[in-house]
Amino acid sequence: YRYYFPCQRWLAVEEDDGQIVRELVPVDEAFVKKDSENDGQSLATLGLEQKAKSTTYTVKVKTGDKKNAGTDANVFITLYGSKDDTGIVSLKASKINKNKFERGKVDEFTVESVDIGNLKKIKIGHDNKGNSTGWFLEWVEIDAPSLGQCLRFPCGRWLDKSEDDGAIERIIFPAELQTTEYIPFVPYEITVYTSDIFGAGTDADVFIVLYGSDGVCTRQKSLCLNKREQRMYFERNSVNQFIVELEDVGDIIEKIRIGHKGGGLNSGWHLDRVAIRRLLPNGK
Repeated sequence: YRYYFPCQRWLAVEEDDGQIVRELVPVDEAFVKKDSENDGQSLATLGLEQKAKSTTYTVKVKTGDKKNAGTDANVFITLYGSKDDTGIVSLKASKINKNKFERGKVDEFTVESVDIGNLKKIKIGHDNKGNSTGWFLEWVEIDAPSLGQCLRFPCGRWLDKSEDDGAIERIIFPAELQTTEYIPFVPYEITVYTSDIFGAGTDADVFIVLYGSDGVCTRQKSLCLNKREQRMYFERNSVNQFIVELEDVGDIIEKIRIGHKGGGLNSGWHLDRVAIRRLLPNGK
């Protein structure tokens, strides 16, 4: 029996979510065959299939405010859940600081993996390579929108061969009193059709808000992750698909708010229509 694992995503620090390792789940062979007969547009949907089956975590890491607390070593993390673990994930692309793990600073990373269940513990450490390798880790905070939980993992210790107990990796458990609960997010498949008229495309930052009944609405969410995607998507006569995790507004979407933040050349946009599908947790 042959298994197919499409990816259609970047493994690059400066692209997509910054991950350089991806977990892939198999898809039906017929899906791949059907796809190879079609154009590249439908190939991209395979990448979205994978994304819809994945869970996204926002990982914040606070380096302590002590002398020599920062590190130049390569930092990695593993998330352990009730069903599975993520495997070792390199924390390469901080969303906040170019120079990561500096004294007193918080860095933010995106970690995507197949569903590992409820978060139980993490293992975090570094490879001790570089000039100043010792690291004082204050805490790690993990926001898991699909679980509706934000958990704090306090550390307050050195990961340094010449400090504390000499360990350069630690297993940390969440502090129960510092867990924030909220309504879990669900994935939405958002398809955006740009019109076929002169100058219809835009390079601006396009965002969306969904409104359900009883006044529930999602936060405002940008559809592109970076400037390069903004330049690539929303071209004249194009169809662009996104999988976006947002607050669950229920079975009925009463209206949407879509727009862009203007600025730059070619920001004007002629939007034809938008199609939205609320995906169930199993990717249906």
